[in-house]
Order: sequence, then C-alpha cells, then structure tokens
Amino acid sequence: MNSGPPAEDANEEIIALIESLNRASQRLEELTAGEVDTVSDSSGRIFLLQSAQEHLRLSEAAKQTAILNALPANIALLNTQGMIISVNQAWRQFASENTYPYTGFGIGLNYLEICDSAQGEGATEAHQAAQAIRSILTGSIKSTSLEYPCHSPTEQRWFLMRVAPMGDDHPKGAVVMHMDVTAHRHIQEDLRASELRFRQMAENIGDAFFLLDADDSRMLYVSPAYETVWGRSCESLYQNPQSWLEAVHPDDQASTNKTYWKALVAGEADFQFRIVRQDGSIRWIEMKSYPVRDNNGSLVRIAGLAKDITERKAAEARIAYLNRVYAMLSSINMLIVRVHDRGELFRDACRIAVEVGGFRMAMVIVMDSELKQAISVASAGVDVGLLTAVENILSSSEKVKISMVMRAFREKIAVVSNDSQNDPKVLLGEKYAELGISSMAILPLLVADEAVGVLMLYANEIAFFREEEMTLLTELAGDIAFAIDHIAKRERLDYLAYYDELTGLANRRLFLERVAQYMSSAISGEHKLAVLLIDLERFKNINDSLGQLGGDELLKQVAVWLTRNTGESNLIARMGADHFAVVLPKVTKEVDVVRLIEKTITTFLVHRFHLHAAVFRIAIKMGVTLFPDDGASADTLLRNAEAALKKAKKSGERYLFYTQKMTETMAHKLSLENQLRHALENEEFVLHYQPKVNLVSGKITSAEALIRWNDPRTGLVPPARFIPILEETGLINEVGRWALHKAIDDYLRWHKAGLAAVRIAVNVSPLQLRDRGFSGQILRAIDIHTQAPSGLELEITESLIMDDVKHSIASLQTLRAMGISIAIDDFGTGFSSLSYLSRLPVDALKIDRSFVIEMTESTAGLSLVSTIINLAHSLKLKVVAEGVETEEQANLLRELHCDEMQGYLFSKPVPSEIFEYKFLSPKLQG
Repeated sequence: MNSGPPAEDANEEIIALIESLNRASQRLEELTAGEVDTVSDSSGRIFLLQSAQEHLRLSEAAKQTAILNALPANIALLNTQGMIISVNQAWRQFASENTYPYTGFGIGLNYLEICDSAQGEGATEAHQAAQAIRSILTGSIKSTSLEYPCHSPTEQRWFLMRVAPMGDDHPKGAVVMHMDVTAHRHIQEDLRASELRFRQMAENIGDAFFLLDADDSRMLYVSPAYETVWGRSCESLYQNPQSWLEAVHPDDQASTNKTYWKALVAGEADFQFRIVRQDGSIRWIEMKSYPVRDNNGSLVRIAGLAKDITERKAAEARIAYLNRVYAMLSSINMLIVRVHDRGELFRDACRIAVEVGGFRMAMVIVMDSELKQAISVASAGVDVGLLTAVENILSSSEKVKISMVMRAFREKIAVVSNDSQNDPKVLLGEKYAELGISSMAILPLLVADEAVGVLMLYANEIAFFREEEMTLLTELAGDIAFAIDHIAKRERLDYLAYYDELTGLANRRLFLERVAQYMSSAISGEHKLAVLLIDLERFKNINDSLGQLGGDELLKQVAVWLTRNTGESNLIARMGADHFAVVLPKVTKEVDVVRLIEKTITTFLVHRFHLHAAVFRIAIKMGVTLFPDDGASADTLLRNAEAALKKAKKSGERYLFYTQKMTETMAHKLSLENQLRHALENEEFVLHYQPKVNLVSGKITSAEALIRWNDPRTGLVPPARFIPILEETGLINEVGRWALHKAIDDYLRWHKAGLAAVRIAVNVSPLQLRDRGFSGQILRAIDIHTQAPSGLELEITESLIMDDVKHSIASLQTLRAMGISIAIDDFGTGFSSLSYLSRLPVDALKIDRSFVIEMTESTAGLSLVSTIINLAHSLKLKVVAEGVETEEQANLLRELHCDEMQGYLFSKPVPSEIFEYKFLSPKLQG
C-alpha cells in the first residue's frame, strides 16, 4: 500500500488552490462589475460568485435573526463547545431587565460553564440543564425540556427550557429556548387547587357525584359516597357504568331505564327511584344530571349527583300521614256538628277514615249493656272475611278476653300494634298479612269515664301510629265520644218529647204526627184509615188498691199486649193515664174494623194480667173514627174518637163509631156476615140457571149459574144485598167453591139422567182468581169425572183480567189446558188492550148489558156493538149478548151476526128443577 504525500505538502497545495480560487473570484467580480451573481464553465455548471454567496449568507442570517427576534421566547444558539454564538432580542431584553447571580449571558460566553458553576437557589436545575445540553451536543438525545423557577424580587416566576440540536445527524450546536410559563403555571396550580377542593368536597359530601363521558358512556369519576349510598364498590361502576341500574327496585326498573337512556342523549335529567341494597334495605334516590358542552356546544360530559332522599321521603310520608289524619279529624268534626244519629255517626266516621284518612279499614265496636258483649256496629273498607273473623273473636268467650279490643275496653287506653303481622298479641296476624295490613290502633270512646265503644283503625304502613298521630287520633276519639254523649242526651230529650217514658209507646204528639202521615198515604192510595181510642175499665180502682207501682206495671203489661196483638208498636200510643190509641193505616172494608174490634175486646178480656202475685182480667171500651168520614185532620179524628168513647162508656156499649149511622151500618154488616156464615153451613145457598140461546136457531147452547140465598126467615135475598158482603168478608171463596161443585154435580146428573145437558157457566170472583191455588181448586173439582171439564165454563170479568194481565194469562192457559171453556164477562167495561186481548186464552166474549141497551138508542151504540162483534169474530171468538129483553134488540143482534143471547126476552134465571123440566127434558127437545 502506497503512503500518501507528506501532510505539509498537501496543506501548501490546498492553500495555493484557495488563493488561486480567490483571485479567480476577484477577477470575475471585476469583469462583471458586481452585476452578475453566477457564472458557468464550459460544461454548463453554474457557480455562485463570492459576493453573491456572502450576500446570500447575510440575507439568510438576517431572516433567521428576524424570526428569532419575533419569537417571545428567550433564544440562544450554542456551538458544539457550548459557547453562545447568537441570541435573539428577547434574550437580550430579558438579560438587561433582570439581575442574575450568573452574569454575562452574552455572545461568546460558555453557557455550559455558567450552568455548571451555578450555586444557591436554582443551582440544581442549572446543573440538570447543563447535563441535558451536553447530551444534545453529543447526539445521545434529540431534545429535552426542563421547568424551573426563576423568581424576581417582586414575583414568583417559572420558565420552561427547551433544547434542540442544530443539524440532524451530527449536531453543529444547540438551540436553547427559555419560555416564561408563569401564567400557565399559575393556571395549573389553580386547576390543581380547584381539583383538590372539588375532590375534597365530592369525597366528603354524602351525595354520590359522577362524571360520565358522553361519547362512550365511560365513567370518568364517581365519588366514594356511591359505596355508602348503593352499598357497591366504585370500582364496579368504573368497570360497568350501568351496574348501578342492577340495584333499582323492580317496580321502578322500567321508568328508571327509560329516563336514564334519555339523559344520555340530552345530558339533563331529574328523577327519583328506589334501590334495593344488598342487605335488603330499600333507599330512595334522587338523581340529577347536567350537560357539559365544549366551545362548539357539543355534549362531551355528563355530570350528575345522586342523593339519598330516604329520610326526606320518610319525612314527606310522615307529613302526608299527619295531613291525612288532620283531614280526617276535620271531616269527622264537621260530621259531628251535623249528625244526630249514632248509627250515622259511626258509619260516616268509618267511611271518612277510609276515604279521607287513607286508612285501609275502620270499624266501630260498642259494648252492649244488656248482653255485656262487644259487637261490631259499623265498618268501612272491611273485607267480609276479616269482619267475620273479628266478630268470631268478639263472640268467643275465651278469645275476646285476650283480645286487644277488650284490653282497650278494660284499661280505657289506646292499644297499638305497629307491626300487626308479626305482633304476638295480635290474634289475626295471618289475616292481616293476607290483606296487607301492617299497623292497627284501637281507641277507646270514653263517656263519663266509661268505654262505651272503640274505634279500630287499620293502616297498610308499618309503624304508622307514632306519637304525633296518636295525639291527633286520641283527640279524635274524644270528639267522637263527646258526640256519642251529646246524641244520647239529645235522643233522651227527643224520646221524652215523643214517647211515653213508662211504656215506651208513642205519646199523643208523636201519634198525631204518625196519623197525619198515614192520612196522606190513605189519600194517595184512595183508601180509608181508622183510629181506635181504648179505655181500661176499673183502672182507677186497681191503681188505688195496688198503688202507683202496681198501676204502672199494669200499664206496661197492657202496652206489651197491644204491641204483640197489633204486630207493630208504631201503630200504638199511650194517650193518658188509662187511655191507649191504635191507628189502622189501611181500611178497605169497614167490616174488617168491626171484626178486629170484636176480636180485640174479647181476647183482651180473657187475658190474665199478673200483678203482685194476683191475676186480673180487665175489660176495655173503644171509640172509633174513620178517615175521611169523621174528620179531615189527625187532631179532629182523635177528638171525635174521644167523643165516641165517652158515649160508649155512658151508654154501656163495648164500642161505638163516631156516627150513629156508621155504628148501625157496621152492626148490620156484622149481623149479615154471621147470617151468611150460617147460610153456608146450613146449605141455604142455591143455584139458579139462565139459558143462553143461539140467535139463529133459537136453541139453548148453555146456561149461566147464578147464586141465590134462600133465607128460611125472609125467603130469597136479592144478590145485590149479600154478594158484596161475601166479597168483603172473603166468604166468596167458600161460596164460590160450593157453586163450582154444585154446577158440576148438576151437569153430571143431567147427563146421567139422559137430559140434554148443556155447558154451565160459573162466575169467578176477583178473590178467587187472585188466589194462587185457584187452578188447583178447579182441577180437584173436575177430577171427579172425565166429562166434567166439557160441562164447565168460567166467566171472568174483563176488569178483573186487566188487574194483573200476566197472571191472568198464565192462569187462563192452565184452565184451558184442562179442557175448560173461558168467557170474558161484561166485555167493554174493562178497557182491554187489543194486544192483550189477542193473547188471552179465551173462547167467548159477553157484551155487557149496558151496550145492548144503548144499541137501540143511538147509532154510536150500534156501531160500538158491531165493532165488538167483528173484533171477536176476527179473533175467532164466540159472542154472547147479555141482558137482551126486547125483540128489537134480538133482531139487531142477528143482523150484526151475534152468536148467542142471554136475557129476560128468553128466560129469567130459574131454579134448577124448573130449568131441567123447561129446557132440558126430552119432550121439550122433541
């Protein structure tokens, strides 16, 4: 390997070359006169002339200096040895304005040596800076930064030093830049202080604060209070930001989830819900969230606060409870002011307790003074099963002794159970658990220091009956007890105002009020009423001999007897020392009054009254008045009854009506009734028959059976005299049954004798048809022979059928099914509806006699009869005209196509033997 030329020679050649180049450059500058910056050689390569190069260098340096001077940072350029080769204007200005322990921060000074020699405050940072700059200059690191204090006498300041190499691969020096970061440092310190204060506040308050990233719902921060409120770790929430929802009460899950997801969109929410902690406790939470937005208004964070409001909710509930009790107290006190009845007081108090007080149930139990037993008298909101269970305890001689109810009665104190489902002293704990009842209170109702009853209140809430509630409820019980006492005193006064204290019957004042009420009913019902005034005979003698106590005892026994025999105490009154009064509110037949009077006088006389171990029989007399006959007012009726009674006592009669005529009429009716009863027993009634004739052929088609009374003393009695008495007394039922059987017997006898037996029509009275057993009576009557139904026809008046159409239709259908013919009697007088007429199961219509008479007197009458006949034929019914007495009538009926007639023109009613001979014998038929 060849060695190179000597180093000295090489240097000389280089120096010579440089000089040659300088001369060439100078020559070019001279030739171009400084007007050309570049030249090119023969190969086209371009060369920058030296002057241009110098100009360019200076220009670039100026630019760099301008840039450095424009920067606010203090900048110095160091060479590879750490020497300051250049600084910007900010460096110079800062150096001139501040006095440092290190002087000479100028160009030409070694910056590294200055830093190495630093002592006192800031020396450590200076040494670190020197070490970092050396690392830059050696290329071991690319950049470094260091924050250090540099305080002036007037303020504390901080600077940030940044060092970067000049050149990429081989540093030719370093750029040192110092920036004043005092303001930024203050901001950071304020931020740290604020964050510290925030953390101190967030971590020391009882509410759980959280910060949520709006983009990914990531939990950025949650305060430790979350663990206290939720009973779950904060770490679990960081891992799963929705894990807090797992603790939400099942009943609140849906609404809470919905609100939460809305909050994630809007960033704002305010809602309440319950959570169930892991220990089973339930807490109320109030959560509020607020949006945090950037400068563009975009939602970036959601800040929120979760507050445990369980105590507040409990306080609100307490206030609500108290408000309920206050409202109930107010309502019941208003009730007490207006109510005057114990039953109404108890019922409405229970109702108000449930509706206004919000109690689940309420009951009032009172002590029966006679039975010595607690009984339930009012309730509201009570389950039937629970009410039965409570009443079973009250009626149990063993259980009632240990019950809370009886304890309240005995000790006269309020008895409370604030956990009635688990309280051992509560007998119906299982039942309360079934119904959701958690608390109960039994409040005694004290009158004159005696518990006359208890008010029982049931609540759904556990521990409802606390001190404040009990103070109000005890006051309420006192108010109700006061009302009970007030009502009792008022009732006592009212009782004395309207009732006889000795007998318990109404007094004169109340009796007159009741009679006035019954008079109004009598007017609207179009019936009469009667007032009976009763006098006890020989009462003064008994009272004198046995003393007042004996007389009082007799009056009480008489009151009991009258009440028992009358059937209703509201109809009786004590009018004076030995007078009693009775009102009969509805009198349809005066004879009923007579029968009642006769019966009362007779039975009273035989009754034994026991006084002082002796037996007494007492006679009575009566004075009677009828409304409206004997007076238009209650007072007038009573005065007239007194007048009748005085007259009866004076005349010796057992009773008298106010008017002589009424007395005589009643006596006559009573006498006639007795005669009719004897007539039935002695078979004095007979049947007469009146034939019905076919208007075309003139042949007998049937006959109507008519009842007659053959009085052995006076002969035949006109029907108008005894039929109404039969109706009034009810004897028509017995006489009607006799007539029915007699008609059937006659028909069967005619048939058996070979006579031309015709169907017999028997009239049915209203009492008979209204009797639910009437159909059975008919069935038994015709059951004697198979031909009996074909020989029987029942005539029923139109008005009677229309009284109860539905019942009439059902009854007539039953009779028709037996094979019996049915006719409507007196048609045209009952105002039948065509719709009903078409439904009636009948065979014939009988035109009333009044229409037959009017038929020959006016065209309207004729038209009416024609209409009835046409109507009946259209319904396929036979028509019979009643009361035909002239040929003119008969001829008109034939022209109108009437089927049959009945009347004196052909024959009046005749005894059965004459009817048989005259109309049924074979000779006549032949």
